[in-house]
Amino acid sequence: MAEHEANAKHEANAKQEANAKQEANAEQDGNAEQAAHWDGPAGAHRVRNLEFYDAELRLYRDRFSAAVDVRPTDRVLDIGCGTGRSTRAAASSAVRGSVLGVDLSADMLRRARELSAEEGLRNVEYQQADAQAVAFPAAGFDLAISHFGVMFFADPLAAFGNIATALRPGARLALMVWQAAERNEWSVAIQEALTPGRPLPDSTTGPLSRSDPDGNTELLLAAGFTEVNHTELREPIYYGADAATAYAAVSGFRMVADLLAESDPTTAEAASARLRATLAAHQAEDGVWFDSWVWLITATR
Repeated sequence: MAEHEANAKHEANAKQEANAKQEANAEQDGNAEQAAHWDGPAGAHRVRNLEFYDAELRLYRDRFSAAVDVRPTDRVLDIGCGTGRSTRAAASSAVRGSVLGVDLSADMLRRARELSAEEGLRNVEYQQADAQAVAFPAAGFDLAISHFGVMFFADPLAAFGNIATALRPGARLALMVWQAAERNEWSVAIQEALTPGRPLPDSTTGPLSRSDPDGNTELLLAAGFTEVNHTELREPIYYGADAATAYAAVSGFRMVADLLAESDPTTAEAASARLRATLAAHQAEDGVWFDSWVWLITATR
């Protein structure tokens, strides 16, 4: 009996270790996949279309800056900083503090450094790293911000736990993320153009993965934050001066590029034509616009 119990316990432990190893490998694979995407075609696309991406979310950027309220002496961590628009804005306010922008993309960080130098900012640095795993200085920051940069973690709990460790007690967290697909006209319209009649994009993965406020609250509390609040914001987003400009940028979106690349030529051509028509239908005198909803999330370490 004792030998049987010992064997059963050994098998259970072995199975647990195997599962843990499998989960760790899956997490690494997930991080590697994201790193390959952002430090590859996605990052290069965003650098080439920098003007588009800066203009796309400009109405939200103004509201985010006002809500974040960077203080002159703040030490700021900007997660998923991209080409550094939000990083530079924070550095302009933290005149006696400092800002560290972190991103997976070498291309975007290279451009961020160039733009920061052009603006004469001396209190900003950039680091190519995965915010989920990089060893930040413990309690080294007074504020962590992210303007649409926290939706792609392979292990969100590990990522926000790591971010929490980087913040001093009482430090602030401010994030802006998309709401669910059905609340974002851009998501619905693009999906319908590409694959008419298909279900809406999954709002638990990809750019929409932080759309559930209850899930976000549970996650952030578990990661070491308190006073989690969600504020609902609605603004139109700008896709360019005309439909041709919008198509040049939107065709680089992952959901678009992947589908067109995987389709046969006839299917891809039809999807492209529908997408061009959709963008043209949203063109006004001042450009191509789509309705959208986001969450502004704040919390305290």
